[in-house]
Amino acid sequence: MTIERAHHSAKELILERFPSCDSAVLSGSVVRGQETVTSDLDIIVISNELASSYRESLIWQGWPVELFVHNTTGILEFFKDDCLRGRPSLPRMMAEGLPLKSNQTLDSLKATANRMLSAGPETWDKDTIDRKRYFLTDALDDFEGGNDRGEGMFIAGHLADLLHEFVLRTNGCWIGSSKWILRALKEFDHEYALRFANAFDSYYQYGEKRGVITLVDQALSPFGGRLFDGFSVGKPGDEPSS
Repeated sequence: MTIERAHHSAKELILERFPSCDSAVLSGSVVRGQETVTSDLDIIVISNELASSYRESLIWQGWPVELFVHNTTGILEFFKDDCLRGRPSLPRMMAEGLPLKSNQTLDSLKATANRMLSAGPETWDKDTIDRKRYFLTDALDDFEGGNDRGEGMFIAGHLADLLHEFVLRTNGCWIGSSKWILRALKEFDHEYALRFANAFDSYYQYGEKRGVITLVDQALSPFGGRLFDGFSVGKPGDEPSS
């Protein structure tokens, strides 16, 4: 099976390249059973002999490999940074990872990653929501009023990113990027994710904008709808919400 071959190859890589590391895990699509013909092996290595974190790509036994190499302090900082931006890539990798070399530190890191994932992202305050409403409105206006098909394709991509972020963060959920946009939406609400994908697919295939416009307006509605008139950032007298 793919997972067994991948796990065996990853273990041999650790023995060859990082024999004195403290711990390591294999993560990514192969572990989740979502691998494709282009999938790589995502491997997190913890080595407290390391002064700073680094990332490396290589080919090992026919596998493309992405190495994420950290010391214990460094990886916790990356955990925090990922969670602050609402996209917990490294905590997710650690939480789902299969041990290649384990110890108590690895157990602690996996527990920390799971706690962070379960806690969810920080709640947006009103100022943040209003700022996101404004940029969604701006992109939607460009999309709705534009007549250039080429420009519209790129505006739609930008709008999809903004919309998925707004919907997920206002519902206390983690966001994604690239293929993880749809995966994150499915974790939130599988039916909504299908509506989201279908709306953008209808635009890309047929130039039909209504589905996308409806999704954005529905997302904005509970927070006051589209926002343009009266919005400001940095103007004297603007005070952040407490």
